[in-house]
Amino acid sequence: MTHISENENENNEDGNAVPDAPVWSGSWVAERLGVVLDGDDALRGMLGLALRRNPKRAHLLVSNVLGKHVPQLPSVVYAAGHDLGVRVRNLLGDEEAGRAVVLGYAETATGLGHAVADGVALAPYLHSTRRPVEGVARAGGFEESHSHATSHLLLPEDPRLLAGDGPLVLVDDEFSTGNTVLNTVRALHERFPRERYVIVALVDMRSPEDQGRLDGFAREIGAHVDLVAAASGTVRLPDGVLEKGQALVAEHEGHAGHEDAAALPLPQPRQGRGPIGHVDRVGRVELGWPAGVPDGGRHGFTPAHRAALDAALPGMAARIADALPESARSGRVLVLGFEELMYAPLALGVELERRTGAEVRFSTTTRSPVLAVDDPGYAIRTRLAFPAHDDPADGPGTRYAYNVAGAGFDAVVVVVDSVADTPELHAPDGLLAQLAAHTGHVLLAVVPSYTPECAPEHVSERSRMLPEPLRGPAFSSYAPEDVGWLLQDLSDVTLEAPTEEREEAIQSGGAHYAESLPVEYQPSERYQELFHAALDTSAARIAHAVGTVTETVLAERSPRPVLVSLARAGTPVGVLMRRWAAHRHGLDLPHYAVSIVRGRGIDANALRWLAAHHDPADIVFVDGWTGKGAITRELADAVREFEAAGGPAGFSPEIAVLADPGSCVRTYGTREDFLIPSACLNSTVSGLISRTVLRADLVGPDDFHGGKFYRELADADVSRHFVDAVAARFDEVADAVDVRVKELLSADRAPTWEGWAAVERISEEYGIHDVNLVKPGVGETTRVLLRRVPWKILARKGAGADLDHVRLLAEQRGVPVEEVDELPYTCVGLIHPQYTRGATGADGKAVSSR
Repeated sequence: MTHISENENENNEDGNAVPDAPVWSGSWVAERLGVVLDGDDALRGMLGLALRRNPKRAHLLVSNVLGKHVPQLPSVVYAAGHDLGVRVRNLLGDEEAGRAVVLGYAETATGLGHAVADGVALAPYLHSTRRPVEGVARAGGFEESHSHATSHLLLPEDPRLLAGDGPLVLVDDEFSTGNTVLNTVRALHERFPRERYVIVALVDMRSPEDQGRLDGFAREIGAHVDLVAAASGTVRLPDGVLEKGQALVAEHEGHAGHEDAAALPLPQPRQGRGPIGHVDRVGRVELGWPAGVPDGGRHGFTPAHRAALDAALPGMAARIADALPESARSGRVLVLGFEELMYAPLALGVELERRTGAEVRFSTTTRSPVLAVDDPGYAIRTRLAFPAHDDPADGPGTRYAYNVAGAGFDAVVVVVDSVADTPELHAPDGLLAQLAAHTGHVLLAVVPSYTPECAPEHVSERSRMLPEPLRGPAFSSYAPEDVGWLLQDLSDVTLEAPTEEREEAIQSGGAHYAESLPVEYQPSERYQELFHAALDTSAARIAHAVGTVTETVLAERSPRPVLVSLARAGTPVGVLMRRWAAHRHGLDLPHYAVSIVRGRGIDANALRWLAAHHDPADIVFVDGWTGKGAITRELADAVREFEAAGGPAGFSPEIAVLADPGSCVRTYGTREDFLIPSACLNSTVSGLISRTVLRADLVGPDDFHGGKFYRELADADVSRHFVDAVAARFDEVADAVDVRVKELLSADRAPTWEGWAAVERISEEYGIHDVNLVKPGVGETTRVLLRRVPWKILARKGAGADLDHVRLLAEQRGVPVEEVDELPYTCVGLIHPQYTRGATGADGKAVSSR
């Protein structure tokens, strides 16, 4: 058996054959069948030839830059698609590229199409699939006439992905007869007519006759069609080639003794290698795949998903590198994908190639049965055959990995989705055991299979048309997996005004506090020092409260809750709860931030989106703290009104909070009124996101509420520092949290609304006569000082460092601080009843002067 050597089966980084390559990997087929490959200089470097068991076409064009049958540098595979995508963007221009949709073909071109979409950059991506997904409606499909498996399904999560009228970019590895593309365009054009199509392929192998067919078809449907290819040429086939090819396949498979036998004998056991089926050389690595990011384009993949994945890739590649044996980190490593799952392992391979000294290659398993011939002039040198391991809809069958055995890999990183992580994968004759017989180490990485949550019948089409959540770094400074914002981005709209102007507008009649934004307070150096000192002092205390509220939620509400924080004060708490669940339990909880506006309720469109993607019973609303309980009541009223208006039922309005000094909720981390440092600042501790905005000229009936991303404040941002500092204390408080949670679960935690009663008493005692002008608790008092026009501050006598920042802000604004005996809160902020700028009532409008 001849070892597969570098100069026999490699290409340089441009996809061209290395200059000293002695044999073209298509010569074996060309000599025996008389097949001739005509084309430009790059063609032979990109393509080899093989034979397959197929009654429609005997030969197979084997790409050296696709990453399917031939292991190749991940960077080369990715660049082949990405560069084509850049050409498409240049062809269309940014405006049209932003309206486009990129569609790749299963299974071979799913990764190529995704890389093309990355090059286009502005367009979402979808690939066809041969895997039906229960409960996901089919939006279209087409047939591939020459393939061994013909039916292509289109299963987008968002129907708008195909319903637009922008350009459709169709991506396949080769463009041969054009039949597949014609079938696709015909099927989609009937339902979603467009004016422009762009066909993208690594190689254009059409005959002159086929080229004329495409031009005629474009005229027939009245659309403009462009073609972008990396190389072009034709394949000349002699008469009788199909029969000759089938005879050759039968002859060589007969010599192998079994049509599914590996083309290579198993190696003899040596030190560090056991017989096939042993698991001592098969390990598993937890990737830490980012929440909410699909495993690929089966149901759609947006630019926001791309940003989230890009941010997570370095960490995932680092975990793979750390899990590899030391010998493999400087040796040969194959990242092996799984059928349609090409892009995720390719992206991991590219990142692994960047950060290690290993010689990394990438390829994937396939359904396609191809003859293996151990000859330097043949493109498929070796074949591993194994049973399907993803419970395919068309029944059990054999799957293949080509050019892996005999390639001298020191380790193989197998990347599958969770649907394919089955007993068949781990069986004695399964893929892992087959690989273990031919390499020093096998490492399994599982990407969670993304299945769109099927909306119940009462969830309207309106819910499905809402956009995907905004995520960092495009929107907010939080990591993309930390939170998805169910908001629309109003960063380019000027909404800020000085306090006096805002309040004059509110008081002039009809203006609402949520229609504009206060100018963001920029802390002085002294104030920033107070924030950091407060964080150092209280981080463990906050960690204890985070652990307590999270464990209570997991015990009482749902074992896998969906955290929905009330933007923006609740969002840092939601991020911390998510991190606690991951740290203590390995859970990857979804977390979204939504808008709630006093007097106007919660964002109903956000509730519709949540109901379309998750079970409402799993939704847990999260806030930072309670004051007198106004938002608690607002949420309960809003959910009740939402359901009464025909919205999806099942949402619990019960809020989980970090601190509940007002005794307004039953799910909390503490009922003490102490300084939570995230209350000290505005956007710079909340992901650089503004307060939410609700204004009729900016937010339509089918839009999410708005918010701004203050990118310009990045130098002052401490959002991640805050959550990292608290999360660093999780282990320290874990035992105490366990004790406290046991106590709480058996205690009577029914709300007493003591805070509301205290506020009413203070309101009357100070002659204010309106509870909306009384802001109890450290957090609410801080808000009064940061963005309202305060009258005075009441401080509990003896309150210490928890109020240092309050005293400093009061000093800066000339507000008196009055110490009070037996104050039920640590402090209370009062707004003067005769100076109502900054004071708003329950309806969100200015309170009348008295």
